[in-house]
Amino acid sequence: MQNNSHLAVLIHEQAKQYGDREVLIYKDFGGTEWKSYSWNEFSTKVKQVSNALLNLGVKVQENIGVFSQNSAQYLFCDFGAWGIRAVTIPFYATSSEQQIQFMLNDAKIRILFVGEQEQYDKAHRVQATCHTLERIIVFDRGVRLNEEDKMAMYFDDLLQQAEGLPRQSEVETLQAQASMDDIANILYTSGTTGDSKGVILTCGQYHAAMEANNKCVPVGENDRVLNFLPFTHIFEKGWKILCLSEGARLIINTYPQQVQQAMKETHPTCMSSVPRFWEKVYMGVQEKIETSGAVQRKLFEHAIEVGRRHNIDYLSKGKKPPMGLHLEYEMLNKTIFSLVRKELGLENAHFFPTAGATVNPKVEEFVHSIGINMVVGYGLTESLATVSCNHLGDPWTVGSVGIPIEGISIRISDDGEVLLKGPTITRGYYNRDDLTKAAFTDDGYFRTGDSGYLEGGELFLKERIKDLYKTSNGKYIAPQMIESKILVDKYVDQIAIIADQRKFVSALIIPVYPLLEEYAREHGIRFESREDLCHNQQIYAMMKERIDTLQQQLAHYEQIKCFTLLPHAFSMERGELTNTLKIKRRVLNENYRKEIDKMYEE
Repeated sequence: MQNNSHLAVLIHEQAKQYGDREVLIYKDFGGTEWKSYSWNEFSTKVKQVSNALLNLGVKVQENIGVFSQNSAQYLFCDFGAWGIRAVTIPFYATSSEQQIQFMLNDAKIRILFVGEQEQYDKAHRVQATCHTLERIIVFDRGVRLNEEDKMAMYFDDLLQQAEGLPRQSEVETLQAQASMDDIANILYTSGTTGDSKGVILTCGQYHAAMEANNKCVPVGENDRVLNFLPFTHIFEKGWKILCLSEGARLIINTYPQQVQQAMKETHPTCMSSVPRFWEKVYMGVQEKIETSGAVQRKLFEHAIEVGRRHNIDYLSKGKKPPMGLHLEYEMLNKTIFSLVRKELGLENAHFFPTAGATVNPKVEEFVHSIGINMVVGYGLTESLATVSCNHLGDPWTVGSVGIPIEGISIRISDDGEVLLKGPTITRGYYNRDDLTKAAFTDDGYFRTGDSGYLEGGELFLKERIKDLYKTSNGKYIAPQMIESKILVDKYVDQIAIIADQRKFVSALIIPVYPLLEEYAREHGIRFESREDLCHNQQIYAMMKERIDTLQQQLAHYEQIKCFTLLPHAFSMERGELTNTLKIKRRVLNENYRKEIDKMYEE
């Protein structure tokens, strides 16, 4: 049963119920051993942070920065700050010095918590230009502090100063005064265009979001939830609080590149993710199928087809499968599909919320076919994550982003934009009244920037309105839709569609180089560098054949006519990706102007 207490006291109220039951499973920074905290220990750490922040003079609704990877300390800081009605402002662990400098100054942050060496070094380098910054507190004891830095201290030392909870009576007084109007977070969106915007999220928004999601997302106290996305991401932040409110265990994955290892070691029942994660799972399984013997390949392809008919043609539509089909599926589920799930570490799979980008229908069907409940949804930072999602056990449609959650009113504007109103929608942007005014209609609906439509009670998205391209022939192109179709190919790591004001659609593609190099060796293609592979005509022909197969269902004017293979991945360092790995199309057009122009030469 959910405990939807105010964020200021949620952990302490849960500790009263669950006591010494395990709640946080984690590794130390750089560690290899899984450790855990109980609810009582979690509550004590949060109280210590609240007391320590009062020792540092933190005031009601003061902004505190957290610049770190996922960690137990991150959670202690969030809930410890909320315990004294302070505001936490999370920074992505990959943020650049320019980004953190902007956020520190914009939010006038005095105290900044940092994770590891990289975050400390960046914070130390910008502190001279951040005039409000007084204290840097470091989570990882292994971080080397600058000898001349008098502002930094370790998190352990901060907690030591709060042993015995010397100011707990003041903490409890502040908790009693806590309001749903209190700001809980200011989340700076990474932004594919322009500067970051600080989205204001209140305790009342979280309360409303937890209440609504509790009615449609069946996470419970028996679930083991792996945190894969950064806690900075509103999807993961909202999801983790929902899980804690339900009494579930959290498995904290600090390093995203280790998520598959973490899955195999900890056997989660749930995990929120973005579609790219499942695309890679799909590609991995397809690779194994392709390299299997003829008999095994036919057996697995048949099994997936049975799974698709059972779970998509019948269950997703609320229909009961025929007895013969059901019995065959159950047999395959216990043999072939269970082995696939075991290989992933998902022997006890419950359900897996997925959002953040377009889900390729082929990938969505595959995941469901092998017996994994992918719960596709839609949301924004400004809506405190969930706007809509599929509901386990209820009919759903491949390609939709589900049914709107309770309390959300969705309206489609005359030009097809999805508009939102409800208790989970932000009050606006921090220090930006101009942007706030522009973001809402005259009658108070938030402009999402996404085009979509409602059908049969479900929400379907088309494309980001600002991302729509118009070719010089007057045809509109939806780049993300085309990209999602190509990204399922095992040889494609990243892709950016080019089409705006151009004669035809082209693409910049970064291949999966280990696989491409293996292909080259198998086919006697000599190369000494990635550049050699990019310019090889045999490689180009092979990639073109695969791309042409994947885009057969696209309209002629939507199909990629020409592409360029690039030797290096798109990167945040060059400003080409946001912290959430979304493409900054304007920057790509500038950085690769020469390569793009060459594709359109007569």
